Amino acid sequence: MTITLEIINLHVSIDSKQILKGVNLVVKQGETHTIMGPNGSGKSTLANTLMGHPKYMVDKGDILFDGESIVKLTPDKRAKKGLFLAFQYPHEVSGVSVFNFLRSSYNSVTSQSNAKPLSIIAFRKYLREKMNILNIEEEFTKRYLNEGFSGGEKKKSEILQMAVLAPKIAVLDETDSGLDIDALKTVSEAINKMSSPDLGILLITHYQRILKYIKPQFVHVLMDGKVVKSGSMSLAQDLENKGYDWIRDSL
Repeated sequence: MTITLEIINLHVSIDSKQILKGVNLVVKQGETHTIMGPNGSGKSTLANTLMGHPKYMVDKGDILFDGESIVKLTPDKRAKKGLFLAFQYPHEVSGVSVFNFLRSSYNSVTSQSNAKPLSIIAFRKYLREKMNILNIEEEFTKRYLNEGFSGGEKKKSEILQMAVLAPKIAVLDETDSGLDIDALKTVSEAINKMSSPDLGILLITHYQRILKYIKPQFVHVLMDGKVVKSGSMSLAQDLENKGYDWIRDSL
């Protein structure tokens, strides 16, 4: 059965200021969607709302995951259902190694299915399989989470987390932010390696450059808190060539 993330007429406010004004979107497993839009259009608000950040108030509408409303669920319960969010600015966690963080996250998420927690040895074997796929050295997991990491290393850490948790739907918020061209290629290759019929991806970005390496089937433009246009990769190319004004002028 295909898992679907369905956003229905979503209205969201922060400190009584409405940011999202009726977003409608459907993302299915096996699909890659990209949301683009100018600064202040509501892209990061959408990402944080999907993961249940308490600062963002859902005033109207719904978010369905596998047919069930998740609006009132806490972030950890959403994650346990199979929803993953890669943040634009990941936090440093001093004193907690990447390995221990990933093992704790994995055991927490899999507890939803009453699975027995993996031992350190069993998890190390499982993690090594994922690291081999993504070409990540074992030394990387001994470092404290995001402490002293470059922008590319922070993104690589999140993609490894996504590989370990094996979500049904992943929301990647500004994954290309702050990356030089080499880091962008590395992170994009890792995301492409994770693509499968079991994973739906919602990639939120301001720039078209990451789409040189990741090819979505669907491109959506978010403007003034609404999805105002949808199309294929050709839409992203139009945005690269003409900017957003031509869409704004047509509204």
